[in-house]
Amino acid sequence: MTQSTQKISPLRQRMIDDMQMRRFTPATQRNYLRAVRDFAAYLKHSPDQALAEEIRQYMLHLTHTGVSAASYNACIPALKFFFQTTMDRPEVIMKLRTLPAPQRLPRVLSREEVWRLLEATTSLKYKAAFSIAYGAGLRISEVVNLQVRDIDSQRMLLRVEQGKGRKDRYAQLSPTLLETLRDWWRECKRQRKVLDNGWLFPGKNPINPLSARQLSRVFKTVAAEADLAPQFSMHSLRHSYATHLLEGKVDIRIIQTLLGHSKIETTTRYTQVANCILQEVTSPLDTLNPTTG
Repeated sequence: MTQSTQKISPLRQRMIDDMQMRRFTPATQRNYLRAVRDFAAYLKHSPDQALAEEIRQYMLHLTHTGVSAASYNACIPALKFFFQTTMDRPEVIMKLRTLPAPQRLPRVLSREEVWRLLEATTSLKYKAAFSIAYGAGLRISEVVNLQVRDIDSQRMLLRVEQGKGRKDRYAQLSPTLLETLRDWWRECKRQRKVLDNGWLFPGKNPINPLSARQLSRVFKTVAAEADLAPQFSMHSLRHSYATHLLEGKVDIRIIQTLLGHSKIETTTRYTQVANCILQEVTSPLDTLNPTTG
C-alpha cells in the first residue's frame, strides 16, 4: 500500500490541515507528525485526550531514555502545536520547558581536506553538489532544491528560494563553481537527465529532486574514501565556507547575509574556529618576563 492510499485518521488530517494553513515546510510537518506519533505510541491511546500529567511523564521518560537535549527540545514545539492549535487545549502544555543544549563548535574542514573530498568525487553530479555547498555556503536542503533557473550567470549569483525560515536570498556564484556547474549541465544534456528549467540535481525520476538523504549518504561514502574524519557531514561544507571567508578577512556582516542568518550571533560562532583570529591573539604565557615583575 502506498503512502497516498494509506488511510489517515481524522485527527492526523486535522493536524496536517492546521500545518498546511500556516505554510509549514514539508520537513517541519514530518517532524511534528513523527513527534506526536511517538507520543501516542508511549501513551498507547489517542493523544487528543492526554492529560498534563501524562505529558509530564512522557518528557520524564525521554530524559530517562537518554535522548539528547536537541531531540528532547525538538518534540516540544510539535506537542505545543498539537495541543494549542489542533486540539485547542493550551492548558495541558503550559509547563513544558526546553533543556539547555550544549553549545558545540562547528566542525570545519581545512582547505586541503575540501580539495581531497572534491578530488575523490568521481561523479560530476555529486562533485557539483558538494562544490555548491562549499563554494556558496548552502544548506543540504537548499542544494537539492536548486533549479536550473536559479543560476544567474550574468550577475554571478545563485537564487535560493525559501531557505531556512522561508526566506529567499542570493548566494555567490564563483567562476570556478560556474564552470563546475556547466560541466555538470553538459553531462546532463548529453545523457538527457535534466529537464529544461527543472531540478539542477534531479532524482531517479527527474520530476523530483535528489533527496537530501541520498546526498548525505554519498557524502559519507566519498568522505571515507578521501580519508576524512567520520564526524564530518554535508553541513560541514557550509561551516567551512563561512570559516574560510572569515579567515580571508571578509566582513562578518557580509558572511551573515551570504549564509542567510537572521541573527549575527549565529554567524559570530565561526570566530571561535577561524585560525586567523585565534593566531592573532598572543597568549599571556608568551609575554611573561621575570624582570617585569
